[in-house]
Amino acid sequence: MRAEQQVLPLNGFASEPTRRYRADHLLVAEMVERGSKVLDVGCGDGDLLQLLEGRGIDGRGVELSREGVNRCVAKGLAVVQGDADTDLIDYPDDAFDYVILSQTLQATRQPRTVLENLLRIGRRAIVSFPNFGFWRLRLQLLIGGHMPRTENLPNTWYDTPNIHFCTIKDFVQLCDETHVKMERAVALDNYGRPLRLNLPWWFWNMFGEQGVFLLSRASKTK
Repeated sequence: MRAEQQVLPLNGFASEPTRRYRADHLLVAEMVERGSKVLDVGCGDGDLLQLLEGRGIDGRGVELSREGVNRCVAKGLAVVQGDADTDLIDYPDDAFDYVILSQTLQATRQPRTVLENLLRIGRRAIVSFPNFGFWRLRLQLLIGGHMPRTENLPNTWYDTPNIHFCTIKDFVQLCDETHVKMERAVALDNYGRPLRLNLPWWFWNMFGEQGVFLLSRASKTK
C-alpha cells in the first residue's frame, strides 16, 4: 500500500504569526478543514488547539498531565485530563470530524488499539510522530553505541516517555495491517521542511525526522 504523497503548502497562515508554532503543527492545521469538530489527544500545552481555533475550528483536547491541562484551561481551551490508552474507549463512534495524535503515538502502551480508536471516534485521524529511523539517530547508535538523543528527542533512555520506537516504515506497515487508508503522508526533515513527494519510502525513512499522516477508514469490500 502506498499513500497519495501530497504536501499541503504551509502558506495558509501568511497573515498569522507562525513563528511560534512547530512545523508539524502548521502542517496538521493545514490538513483540517475549516469549521470541523476536532479532538486533540495528548494536546500538551494547547498550542495546536489554539492554532486550530484561530481558524474557526471547534476544538477539544485530552491531556495526560495535570500541568498541561491547567495550562490549556488557563488559555481558555476545552481540555480534560485523560489517557489515550484507557479513555478513548469512552468516546462514541463518529463523535468528531478529525482526531489528532501529535507526537504521542510512541508514548502509548498500545499504539495499534489507540490508532483504531482514533478512526472509530473520528471520520479522519492525523498522526505525527518522531521517526526513529532518522539517519542521525542511526548514526548515534552505530558510532556512539548509546541510545540516541536529538533536539526533538532530548530525554535519556531512563527517563524518556517513549516506549514504542516507531519508524516511518513501521507506521506504514501498521496502516497496511489495520487496513487504514493513508490520504496524505508527509516527511519533515530536521529543519521542518517537507521532503520531495516523488522520493521513495526508504528515503523518507532515512532522512525524515518526523512523519505526518492524514488517515481515514478504508472502504470495506464485499
